Amino acid sequence: MLDIVDIIRQVAVYFPNIKKELYRAHIKVRLEDFIKKAFVFSTVGSVSLSVFFGLLFMTFGVSLLFLLLILPALFAFFFYYYMLTPKYMIIKRQRELDREVLFAGRFLLVKVHSGTPLIKAIEEGAQGYGISGKYFKEILDDINLGTPIERALENAMNYSPSEKFRKILFQIITALKVGIDITGPLKETLDEITAEQLNEIKRYGKKLNSLAMFYMLLAVVMPSLGMTMFVVIGSLIKLPITPRVYIGVLFFLFILQFIFVIIFKGTRLAVNL
Repeated sequence: MLDIVDIIRQVAVYFPNIKKELYRAHIKVRLEDFIKKAFVFSTVGSVSLSVFFGLLFMTFGVSLLFLLLILPALFAFFFYYYMLTPKYMIIKRQRELDREVLFAGRFLLVKVHSGTPLIKAIEEGAQGYGISGKYFKEILDDINLGTPIERALENAMNYSPSEKFRKILFQIITALKVGIDITGPLKETLDEITAEQLNEIKRYGKKLNSLAMFYMLLAVVMPSLGMTMFVVIGSLIKLPITPRVYIGVLFFLFILQFIFVIIFKGTRLAVNL
């Protein structure tokens, strides 16, 4: 018979990257505790919704046996959703860090170019605000615990959610290992990231134009023309146009506008030049 430890191990096999994702997402719990919370969350969520569906079934005379199918499906949905929360948090942190990556890199470049030691530059960066300041502080804490600076930077690079930030750290680590001045490779990397972000802005402009066209067509032109034609034709053929029809149209337009807001928000760039 499987105990809770065996179940946790089996779950970890199906999510092989979950431990690394927890670290990247800064969810400071053990893997075993996270999976236990996932079971609790899934149990509470599935049982609560099953009770709700049970009340609906009794109201409309539907057999409660359908709950035997719904309950496992709800449990699997909630559990899978909870196990994906580290990925969602990583994406959020990646967007936040990408927004500040050029400022963080330029800060290090200016400090080191002016003669400030790298550790001192990281210490001053850790005193800043924003997500980049938190990452500098984590690197500094790792160094203060006795980790060599190259190893601390490698740890930060391996667990950074931002590919651009990893590029900066990689160039610094390489320069330290080779024993050359880091300002040259760092400046080249920052120029490369700047060029990438400019290309992203151009691609985003083209995508935004397409989205704006679809928005005008689906959410403005078609509803207005469609409603006008519906009223005119309905009055000619004596269709019963009740207030419920208008309420239904307004509800549909509200849902459509909400969908477009989500789409525009999801495609927004995390870029600051």
